[in-house]
Amino acid sequence: MSVTTEFLPGFDGAQLALRRLGSGRPVVLLHGLFSSAEMNWIKWGHAALLADAGFEVLMPDLRAHGESAAPHDPAAYPPDVLARDLAALIAQLGLTDYDLCGFSLGARTSVRGVIGGLTPRRLVLGGMGLEGLAGWTGRQGFFVDAIDRFDAVKHGDPAYLAVQFMKSMKVDRVAARLLLGAMADTDPALLAQITMPTLVVCGKQDRDNGSPDELVAALPNAELAVIPGTHMSCVTKPDLGEAIRDFLLR
Repeated sequence: MSVTTEFLPGFDGAQLALRRLGSGRPVVLLHGLFSSAEMNWIKWGHAALLADAGFEVLMPDLRAHGESAAPHDPAAYPPDVLARDLAALIAQLGLTDYDLCGFSLGARTSVRGVIGGLTPRRLVLGGMGLEGLAGWTGRQGFFVDAIDRFDAVKHGDPAYLAVQFMKSMKVDRVAARLLLGAMADTDPALLAQITMPTLVVCGKQDRDNGSPDELVAALPNAELAVIPGTHMSCVTKPDLGEAIRDFLLR
């Protein structure tokens, strides 16, 4: 069983890379900010774990990430651009009965997609708290500042780790900055629309996106799974994939 790669158009025709692994029930996995399907899901074994459990694992690189298009035209980044790309991919893949899972930016994109009308059977939100949705603009400002000061950030600066990760992932900073500007806060009242069974899974030391407990409380049908690690390190541990697998197999 090996990972295959194909390219499908986003909502505006921009080419998006899609990784596939396994066969069976479809599960769409969305990676985090400045990451990729390879880094978030494949490298640490989560995709293989889900494929071995009987899932077809579908892993797009989000716009401006990985091998997907990273246009420099501001018109390519309208509000909710990632949710619009997600809806376009799901329509092209003909998915009607599927599960949806996102980590960090991928979780935020999943929430925006469901609010926009997507109807996965089950939803998994990784590395996310209520403030990461309702207070996104503060987090957004942190990353915009990191991009703007990219070459001046030194060890000990709060933005140092973000800049190092961007360097390791060879992030297109022009595209990433445009993408960040396309995101807005989510009114917590809109979370009432997310009625499917939802798992919020978060590292024990992870509060980068706020309180996962408050997010669970704001969702109509959610539960919390706490796994070892911080926002960055929990992705490297098998516990993340195992929590997703166990929830989706119910």
